[in-house]
Amino acid sequence: MLRLAGASLAGTAIEFYDFFAYGTAAALVLGPLFFPTFSPLAGTLAAFATFGIGFIARPLGSVVFGHIGDRYGRRPVLFLSLFLTGAATVAVGCVPPYATIGAAAPVLLLLLRFLQGLGLGGEWGGAVLLAVEHAPARRRALWSSFPQMGPSVGFLLANGLMLALSAGLSDAEFREWGWRIPFWGAGVMAVGGLLLRSSLAETPQFQEIREPARLPLLDVARDHWRLVLLTAGAMATGYAVFYAVTTWSLAYGTERLGVSRTVMLVCIMAAVAALGAVTPLAALLGDRYGRRPLCLAGCAATALWMFPMIALLETAEPLLMFAGFLGAMLSFITMFAVIAAYLPELYEPRVRCTGAAVGYNLGGVLGGALTPVVATALARGDGPPWGVAAYLTGVALLSLGCFALLPETRPAPSPAEAGAEPAPA
Repeated sequence: MLRLAGASLAGTAIEFYDFFAYGTAAALVLGPLFFPTFSPLAGTLAAFATFGIGFIARPLGSVVFGHIGDRYGRRPVLFLSLFLTGAATVAVGCVPPYATIGAAAPVLLLLLRFLQGLGLGGEWGGAVLLAVEHAPARRRALWSSFPQMGPSVGFLLANGLMLALSAGLSDAEFREWGWRIPFWGAGVMAVGGLLLRSSLAETPQFQEIREPARLPLLDVARDHWRLVLLTAGAMATGYAVFYAVTTWSLAYGTERLGVSRTVMLVCIMAAVAALGAVTPLAALLGDRYGRRPLCLAGCAATALWMFPMIALLETAEPLLMFAGFLGAMLSFITMFAVIAAYLPELYEPRVRCTGAAVGYNLGGVLGGALTPVVATALARGDGPPWGVAAYLTGVALLSLGCFALLPETRPAPSPAEAGAEPAPA
C-alpha cells in the first residue's frame, strides 16, 4: 500500500504542479505578456479567464478518461492523463508572447490550458481509485489521502521554483524568460512519474467486475444524476477557498496592497505546507468518525472564517495574512482530506471512475474556474473586498447543504472494533 500510495501521490503532485504553475504565472505575468492591449485589471481578468478554461476542460477529461477507467481499467488512465498534462505544460513554456506572434499567442495559451485541464480531469479519478480500491476498508480514507496531498506538494514545488526565480532574477528577466522555467521542468517530472507508474498493478475491485459498463457516462446520467449534482455542489467550496488563497490573493496582494511578490508567495506557501501536513491526520478522523461529519464541519468552519480571512489579508502584514490563509486551509482540508474515499464509495465499482471524477471536476468549474475571475471583479472598488468574503461564504453554505443531503459511506466496523462479542462459530 505504501508503494501504491506513493505512486498516486507522485502523479497528482506532478499534475497539480503543472496546473499551479499556470495559476501563479497568470497572477504575476501572463496578463501583460499575452493581453498587452488590455488595461492592467482587464489583463488580469483575461489571464484568469484562460486559467478557468482548464477547469471547464476537467469535466470533459473526467468523462473521456472515466470511460477508459471503467471500461478498460484504472491503470491506463494513470499513464495517458499524466502524459497529456505534462506535454501541454511544457508547450505553455514555449509559446511566444503577443509582441512576437500577435493574437495567435493567447489562442495557443487557451488551447494548451484546455489540454492541461483535460489531462488533470482524468488524473484524479485514476490516482484516487488506485489507492481506494487497493486499501483495506477500515483505512480507506487514510490511504486515499495520499493523492489528496498531491495538490499541496505540487503547489509547493511550482511556487517554490517561482519564488526562487522571482527572488533571483530582475523583473525584466523574470517577465522575459524566467517564468517559463517551471513549465519546462514539468517535462522532466512527467517522465519520472511515468517510470514510477510503469510497474503498478490493476486494482482488485476492477478485476472483480464481470461486465464493465459499455457506456459509463450514460449509466451515471441515468441512474446517478442527482448524486453527481450533489457532489459537484459539495466540492465547490474546496476549490473556491483554495484558489481564492493561492491565486486571487496573490494577484490582489501584489497589485492592490503593494506587498512584494516574494512575501505573498511565502505566506501562501507556508499555509499550503501546513495543509499538506494535516491531510493524513484529518483522514484518520474520517476513518474513525465517518466522512460526512468532517465534510459538514469543514464547510461550516469555512463559512465562518471568510470574513476574518479578508480582514487579515487587508492588513498587508505578513504574519496576519498567513494566519488568515492558515485558517482557511485548515477549514478546507477538514473536508478535502476524506473526499478521495467518500466520493468513490458513493458509486458502484462499474461506473465509479466516471461518476466520482465527473462530480469532483464539476465542482472545480463551480468553485475553481469562477473564483479568481469573480473575486477580481468584486474587489475592484476602494476599501476591503468584503464582496469576496460574502461570495466565498455563500459557496461554503451551498456545499454545506449538499453534504447534508448525501449519505454516510464509512464501512461498518467489525464486531471486535465495535466492542461487541464476536458471533459464535
